[in-house]
Amino acid sequence: MSLCFVPLRKYADFTGRARRREFWSFMLLILVPAAALVVAALLSGSDAVWLAFTSYLLVTFLPSLAASVRRLHDAGRSGWWWLLAAFVPFGGIVVLVFLLLDSEARDNDHGPCPKPVPVPVPVRPASPPPA
Repeated sequence: MSLCFVPLRKYADFTGRARRREFWSFMLLILVPAAALVVAALLSGSDAVWLAFTSYLLVTFLPSLAASVRRLHDAGRSGWWWLLAAFVPFGGIVVLVFLLLDSEARDNDHGPCPKPVPVPVPVRPASPPPA
């Protein structure tokens, strides 16, 4: 659960890498209240709820942008790829695929791999059966 709040602590940090779990748990944390505000605004028809929704989007824009850029870094892409989603029709699909890709298993230009590397366990050769 603490991974959900890491992007809030790094709300304007566009350097480094973000694992898939960190990114998607944060997106879930952002999208659930946004969806609730949209449903409340549609059901009530109140301008105040739409204002609350717009304010919520403005407040969460920078942290979600920073988390997206760090996620792109983790997949081995530049953060500038985000502009593809913003300005090119269907560019969001390409960026979504990049966001879904697994982390690069090695260090890249944006930092060390945040994913823990499994330590290989040595296998002992079988001992000969007793005579």
